[in-house]
Amino acid sequence: MLTERIIPKVEGSGIGSPRDVGVGLGSALRDKITAVGDVLYEYESFRVKQPWWMPYSLFKYVAEYQARWTLEQPFRRYFPKQAERLDGMAEGAEVSLDALYLYHAFEAVMTSLDSVTCEVPLAACTAIAARGRRTTTGHAMVAHNFDNVPLIGRFFTLREIAPDDGLRSLQFTFAPLSGTVDGINEAGLCITYNYAMTTDNDSVGPPVSFAIDEALCRCTNVREASELIMSLPRCGGAMLMLADAEGQVARLELSSTRSAMQRPRSDGLLFHTNQFRLPRMREMQVSPDAVYAPCTPDGLRGRRVLESPERRDDRLSRLLNTDQRLSEQQLAAWMSDHGDDRNPDDGTVCMHGEYWSTTACLQNVSRAATTAGFLWPCLRSGVRGLQSLIVRDEKTCDSRCHAGAGMAQCVRS
Repeated sequence: MLTERIIPKVEGSGIGSPRDVGVGLGSALRDKITAVGDVLYEYESFRVKQPWWMPYSLFKYVAEYQARWTLEQPFRRYFPKQAERLDGMAEGAEVSLDALYLYHAFEAVMTSLDSVTCEVPLAACTAIAARGRRTTTGHAMVAHNFDNVPLIGRFFTLREIAPDDGLRSLQFTFAPLSGTVDGINEAGLCITYNYAMTTDNDSVGPPVSFAIDEALCRCTNVREASELIMSLPRCGGAMLMLADAEGQVARLELSSTRSAMQRPRSDGLLFHTNQFRLPRMREMQVSPDAVYAPCTPDGLRGRRVLESPERRDDRLSRLLNTDQRLSEQQLAAWMSDHGDDRNPDDGTVCMHGEYWSTTACLQNVSRAATTAGFLWPCLRSGVRGLQSLIVRDEKTCDSRCHAGAGMAQCVRS
């Protein structure tokens, strides 16, 4: 269990051409990127695929080789700038390009499931968006709990991207990834990324995180970003929440072959976890009866894949069934929810599970700020400022949470 206090700050920046951006990120994040290879040995979702007869060093070498052989061509064909950034990251971090391709393979492969699956999704996440009269500020607001294996929480990073041909953005992602999980750009466009479990992945291609990075670089509002992301090739399932400075919010549901967008109803609220909500997209989703097979980690074996998303969706449906105007404090309280009995597990919004836990919580207020916390949202203390850091303290929501979570509030300048 990750228990050390993590105070997020902008750890790296990339400025200029795609390769220059990569070199800058690789150099700034070198320690984190090189350390990923060391902890792969402890990452059960990776190790369960190792044949019993194959030494780990050979297994890792073969996995890296296969990942690059499979992914490099589609990366360079469909996202040449991302491929150039990866080249630069390998140079700046002084790691092999093969290793970086392996880390990118996890994203696409592990969002493609079947009815009895050995693949384990990278994360289980929750997102809420509100707009207009439903917020106390009148601006669009988005909150995102990023639930993952605590082991890899140490590799989360906040970075600033300033491409020479696009918009500057603040991004939350894993240190060795070229693409991003969440981000907000200088125009106020915000995007958050939940994984979804799909069945239509016939081939491996560019991950959704590339499309998010591309949208943050090129788009200024929800409409532009939605159209761009849906037009780009991708591999894997995703639930994206988008908001912009005009006050618009939307959800994008993506699989490898289909996409659909949904705007909020008159109540101005949207929420989702890891299961599709639109009938067209549910056809591409893993069966409700699908279970994790014996070849998966201990905490998941034999459990239904959609059990946790169903529980969290049901809980949010009840929590959000109110006319209350939404403040940042209320949004944080909902993301910190431990259920009626205040006994958190892998089915609560603030997740404390056998396999996954809420390892990061981000709040985005378009035209205002991005707030990020590493570890549970129910315990927060933090720092403010994109350039300068000022420590402040906030109450914990539940004494059950025993480990401190850092918060970073990074104001767009």
